[in-house]
Formats: sequence, structure tokens, C-alpha cells
Amino acid sequence: MSSSLFRRKNIANIMAEGSDDPHGGGGHSLKRVLTVKDLTFFGIAAILGAGSFSSLGYAVFHGGPGVVILFVITAIACGFTALCYSEFASRIPVAGSAYTYAYASFGELFAWIIGWALIMEYSIGNIYVAYSWSDYFTSLLEKLHVHIPAYLSTSYMEAKHAVEGGSSNAEELAAWNNAPIVGGIRMILDLPALVINFLITYLVYRGIKESRNFSNVMVILKMAVVALIILVGGYLVFANGLTANWMPANDEGVKSFMPNGFSGVMMAVASVFFAYIGFDAVSVLAEESKNPQRDLPKGMMLSLVICTVIYILLTLVLTGAVNYRNFEGVGDPLAFIFEKQNLNVGWMQLFVAVIAVVAMTSVLLVFQMGQPRMWMSMSRDGLMPPVFQKIHPKYKTPSFATIVTGLVVGVPILFTDKTFVLDFTSIATLFAFVLVCGGVLLIPAKEKLHGRFHLPYINGQFIFPLIVIGSMVIAYMLSKNYFTDMFNFDFSGNPDYVSGKKTFMDVATPNISLIIFWICALLLAMASFVKKYSLIPLMGVITCMYLLTGMTKSNWLWFIGWLLLGIMIYFLYGYRKSKLATAA
Repeated sequence: MSSSLFRRKNIANIMAEGSDDPHGGGGHSLKRVLTVKDLTFFGIAAILGAGSFSSLGYAVFHGGPGVVILFVITAIACGFTALCYSEFASRIPVAGSAYTYAYASFGELFAWIIGWALIMEYSIGNIYVAYSWSDYFTSLLEKLHVHIPAYLSTSYMEAKHAVEGGSSNAEELAAWNNAPIVGGIRMILDLPALVINFLITYLVYRGIKESRNFSNVMVILKMAVVALIILVGGYLVFANGLTANWMPANDEGVKSFMPNGFSGVMMAVASVFFAYIGFDAVSVLAEESKNPQRDLPKGMMLSLVICTVIYILLTLVLTGAVNYRNFEGVGDPLAFIFEKQNLNVGWMQLFVAVIAVVAMTSVLLVFQMGQPRMWMSMSRDGLMPPVFQKIHPKYKTPSFATIVTGLVVGVPILFTDKTFVLDFTSIATLFAFVLVCGGVLLIPAKEKLHGRFHLPYINGQFIFPLIVIGSMVIAYMLSKNYFTDMFNFDFSGNPDYVSGKKTFMDVATPNISLIIFWICALLLAMASFVKKYSLIPLMGVITCMYLLTGMTKSNWLWFIGWLLLGIMIYFLYGYRKSKLATAA
């Protein structure tokens, strides 16, 4: 049984299944209409969205102007992953993304796990984006003097938690107190989130060309307003003599680009990484690209570079316009800098509200396109019912899978909240990134072909072990207790510890994720020395694994629970119905 769990798909067979030949593809082919420009725009649409507009203020508050360094570091980590995605995309240019790549490198069980994990990124992550879209859209309507009752623009669970937790949030309390009661239940729902999910689902159902055109228009508008924010904000920073904000004083009065030190910058890792979630969604569109072996790598890398430059410029404008300390608790930092007490440009606030709505819309579109194609690929392999690979005869889209995706996103909007769904997103994405980069290490070398992307081979036999050892030395030099603190028990914040009364329940657990990270880093270093692995995928694995150490215990518990549910479904259906099982 163990060998059948890791049965792999032959790359030639995968290519045949994803053929755009209507005879060879069995009528299940998709339209190849996307160019490098379209793929780049889809990437920008996915990256420059919910994360950038909702988490940028949090990152700036912790890291100060120096958070631009973290954007560069995170972009480099994502760049390693993008190169690995590109290597797979050049070999296997069909829908399915990391799921298909895992099937060819790790085997069926890992393919199912990664496909199941990516449901969290595309579908469950889109629930959060729908909530955020609703917040910005409601704010925009308020500026236009159109009011939506709070009980129709707030999720039920958010209002309930606000009342139970004694929150001072006036909108959520108003939603609970003013909501009509039917059958003893308060009628509270986020209507704008439900409506935008329905409209996006319909658009994706209609066809890739319509979705492409809509996405391109949204990206052009978004980029234009972002450019306006950078130009107007940057001009006012220099005109008003605010450049001193780029060297703010810390608590000791010392002026520094990183007022809270590098540790303060690293506190913003989660929010900065969330701003990059989505670039991998481009790889799902391989089967609808005109020349995926050449265009997909270019689309991913171009969108990554463009968005990194935008993030750096936006961060410099924010931290120049307002002292970084003032961003505490600010959820709309791009609008905040133009308020009366700051740069005082009222007309810019309307533009910011518009760009936020546009950004959320384009992110919803890209993710809503990604999930049906993931299910379609899993269905082709027999791991999901055949109906999921049904292609609409007229629109040439995965019609049934698209409708199910709309339901998977729409129904939970009625009974979840932003905090719950957000915890699922980053950890699933990083998990997929680690497997994709690791998968590149396992596939055989290929012959270089003109017009196709080829991942450069850099022998990591000596370089990677030196990087790992060097990192351990630097960590020790920066903090002599770095490694002992991973294992130590910590009673310092407990009153019983101060009085000398220690109990088992008071003992803090070791940092398990960090311990596992360093063990894996050392094992990878030894493996690279023996196997002469390529450096780029090694760096992709290790950087993404390090970002995973920032996930909380609660994140891991939810993620493990989700994976266990997925594995149970696999053994009940996919293991027996798999095409590889029936072929055997």
C-alpha cells in the first residue's frame, strides 16, 4: 500500500491530458488566449490587493521605514519560489499548478495534500478578500453619501464577537443592536460580500477572455491610482520637508532607518508575506496560455518585480508622510496619510477608496479562476468526481467546478469572520511553496530547448551548507541565547514563578517550529553536499520554511485539522477511484 500512496504521474501523460488538441484532449481542453501581458496583469491583480491595502499599516508601525528591507527579503524568497514554479510550468504547461507538479515529483498522496491545502489559499482566502472588498465598498458609498445599514455590511460572527468581547467598534455593535430579529435570530449578513462573490463567479463562468479583459482594465485603473498616490504623496513629502520621518527617533532618542532594530522589522513578516500571496495563481492558467513554456515564467517574474517596486515606493511615501508610530491600528494607511491631520488632501481620499475597491475586485477574480482549475485537474486524475472536469460547451470554462467554488466562498460568508478565515491562508500557501521548491530537487534534469524557460543549475554542494552554518553563526552572534531559548522553559511572565510555585501547566513549550526548521536546514545541507542539489530550489525551500516558523500554534492546529479531513476524504474516495489505481 505504501508504494501505491506515492505513485507518480508520468509527465508525458500529464501533457497529453492537458492537450489543446480537441481530439487528443477528449473535448476537455481550455482556450489558449493568454499572452505575457495578460499573465503579468493577472499576477499584479492577485498580488496588489487585499494584503497590500490592509496589512501595510501594521508592517510600517512595527518596522518603520526599514520595512522596505523586509519587502526586498520577502520578494527574494518569493522569487526563488517563482523560479521553481517556472521550471515546473515549462515542463508541465497544464492547469493544476502546484498540485500537478507534486503529482509528478512526490506522488499521489502529496499531490492530494497540496491540492487540498491550496483550496485554503484560493477559496477560503477569497472569503477574506470578499469581506475586505465589502469594507472598502461600504466606505466608498459613505463618501458618496449612500448608507448601507450596519447589519447588512457586517458578518454575523463579527457582530456577535464584538458584543461578547466588549468591543468599542460602533459599527459592529450597531449591527447587533439594530438588526431585525426573525424567529429569535438576528438577521445580520455581509450583503456586499455575497453580491460581489456572485458577480465574480458569474464572470469566471462566462469565459477566460471576458475575465482577462475585465482583469486588464482593473489592473490599469489600479496602477494609475497607485502611481497618483506615489506621485502626490512623494511630492508633498519633499515639498513639506518631511524627509526627516525616514530617520525617526527610537525610544532612546537615536535616529535610525530601523527605529525598532531588525527585530522590529522582522515582526512584520506575516503581514508583508500576505501582501505577496497570489503570484503563484498565475501558474494555474498554464493551459490557457498561448505559449506557457515561455510566457508563464515571464509573467510571474515580471509581476513579482513590478509589485515589489510599488510596495517599496508606497512604504517610503507612507513613512515619509507620517511618523511610523502613528500607524498603530490603522487599517487603511493609503487613505490615512491624506487625512486632515496629515497631508490634508481630501480629494485623494476618494481616489484611494476607488483603488481599494478595484484592487479587491481583481484579486477576487484571479483567485476565483484558480480554484475551479485546481478541482478540474484533480478530477481528471480520478481524485474527485468526474463532474468537476466538465467543460461548458459554449464558454469553454470548468462550469460545474466554478459554481461549486462560488458556493464554497459564498456560503461561509454567512457564518464566519475575517479573523477565522485569514488564519488559514498564509500557512497553506507557504506549505505549497515548500513542496514546489522541494519537488524541483526530485525531478530529473531536462535538455535545454530554445524558447523554453530553464532553471539555471548552481551547484549547492558547498555553498548551501556554508549558508546554513553561516546563518547559525550570525544568529548566535546576534543573540547568545538564540538556540538555548528554543528549548528553554519560560516562567518569567507567570506570578507563581516569581513566588517560587511552579506547576506543569505554567511551563511554556519549546519553539517546536523553529527547532524543526533548523533540523531540516541541517539535513538539507547534508543532502545537498552528497547529492549536489541545485542552489535555487534549496534556497526556496529554506526561506519558505523559515517564514513558516512565524505561524502561531493556532494556525498549525487549524491547518493540521484541515489536512486530516482531506486525507480522510482521499482514502474514502480518491485512493480507490484514482486513474493510477484503476490502471494498475
